[in-house]
Amino acid sequence: MRALFVLLLWAIVLVLCWPVALVLLILWPILWLLSIPFRIVGALMEGILALIKAIFLLPARILGYRPPSTAQ
Repeated sequence: MRALFVLLLWAIVLVLCWPVALVLLILWPILWLLSIPFRIVGALMEGILALIKAIFLLPARILGYRPPSTAQ
């Protein structure tokens, strides 16, 4: 669904201002490649924060605390 929305948006830009649409078409893969390191750093930070959370909650889990279940 997202890809269809992006394609429709690009087609509208193509009709309204075709030079901008062509520049976007050329620059989009370059911008995607430049964003890869930020995605990797984001995934690493998420993992590090999950590890820190697990370390801080370890004593409570050892004592038998279970977080309340959200599934009802």
